[in-house]
Amino acid sequence: MSDTPSEGDEAPTFTATYKGSDHETFDLADHLGDGPVVLAFFPGAFTPPCSNEMVALQERYGDFADAGATLFGVSADSSFSLGAFADEYDLAFDLVSDMSGDAIEAYGLSMEIPDLGLYGIANRAVFVLDDDGVVTYSWVAEDPTNEPDYEELLAAVEAL
Repeated sequence: MSDTPSEGDEAPTFTATYKGSDHETFDLADHLGDGPVVLAFFPGAFTPPCSNEMVALQERYGDFADAGATLFGVSADSSFSLGAFADEYDLAFDLVSDMSGDAIEAYGLSMEIPDLGLYGIANRAVFVLDDDGVVTYSWVAEDPTNEPDYEELLAAVEAL
């Protein structure tokens, strides 16, 4: 497993698939240089803690947008599942499917919950990247049911 990037580290770039059925390729490098990028890794769509987190981010979406930030939710779920998840909760930001686990591994977030039959999923974590792709804020859950401090996250975005 790779090390989780810390503040001041260059964030690993990756490609994955946008939510939905069209399999449009997401490339993190394409989004750097247009203001802060927020990567919110989460274990699984439609689970209560993940639903709560994505809804909380959606509730603050206007604040992130006002700060010039682009927000992405990232999980190992299929693009189809993420499309349904985004529709269910009316999410205005993009979700990214990392079924290959490349991004999850690059960020050192791979975890397993064997009791639930889950392998190679992402631990809950949030990273803020500046225009150069440098991590300016990093939070990784001690327990994947924990949610980030949303006010602290927003303050980190607004500081850029």
